[in-house]
Amino acid sequence: MRGELLIVAGIVLIMIGFMLVFLGTILSAFSQPQEGNVEAGGVVMIGPIPIVFGTRKGATIAMILAVVLMALWIILALLRRA
Repeated sequence: MRGELLIVAGIVLIMIGFMLVFLGTILSAFSQPQEGNVEAGGVVMIGPIPIVFGTRKGATIAMILAVVLMALWIILALLRRA
């Protein structure tokens, strides 16, 4: 019973997340265009390999964080084997 409840809660949270993204997209499409620079960036972790992209200085911080997470992942994987 508890496992079924967690599955339903997970599905509901995913649906709420999709609705929030959709609502944000719709609201930004109808908002007035504003002057300013557009900057973006992010980190994609594929296993222990970080892929960092971005157009701002925050990408450097993201890259450092990705390398730290990669090292932590490898250390924990090695400790689990022992």
